[in-house]
Amino acid sequence: MAGFILGTKKDQTQMFDEKGNRIPVTTIVTSPCYIVDIKNTDTDGYMSIKLGYGQAKRNGKSVAGQLKKAGIETPLRFMKEMRMRVLPANVEFVTEEQKKGIKVGENTLFIGDEVKPMMLFQIGDIIDVTGTSKGKGFQGVVRRHGFRGGPRTHGQSDRERAPGSLGSGTTPGRVFKGLKMAGRMGGDTITVQNLMVIAADETTLTVKGLVPGHKGSMVEVTTHGL
Repeated sequence: MAGFILGTKKDQTQMFDEKGNRIPVTTIVTSPCYIVDIKNTDTDGYMSIKLGYGQAKRNGKSVAGQLKKAGIETPLRFMKEMRMRVLPANVEFVTEEQKKGIKVGENTLFIGDEVKPMMLFQIGDIIDVTGTSKGKGFQGVVRRHGFRGGPRTHGQSDRERAPGSLGSGTTPGRVFKGLKMAGRMGGDTITVQNLMVIAADETTLTVKGLVPGHKGSMVEVTTHGL
């Protein structure tokens, strides 16, 4: 299968598999998620699927216009265009009554249709999950980069978590760009690859492993290699 969906991270917990092994699992809530637009190489020069997710109180005029064009009455909070580098074997673009759609396996989804996990994902599928990592604020080199720190003995009273030497004192006499130093940590776009689907129903997707971000943060789920 080739799947694509947006959702929010709900819970991180653990469960036991068929062999009795304890595994970490993450539950992702995916309702409501709609197809807002579809682009293909023949008409647009590239392949992508634009998804809208999450309940919002109201939308701005630009977003409301896109949803009205797609025939979606629900105000959506997040919009995300997901590009496809290659078209998988079981996926094809279709057009019916001048309405763009995409056929994935036995399921055909048109612009304005709601996407449900059970349509696009099966137990055992390998997926990638992209999200924004938790912000940690300004951190030192020990926490940010895993530095060992300085010696704890021989009169070194203030070197335990210091970065140490930053560069030479002569030529070139400066600190090179990209040197690992203290600074702002977290809040980055992170993709965790090769997670396995444990369960998929109409509103939730359960995966084996942990995904980036805090509870309630948006994540992007795609089949690995899509």
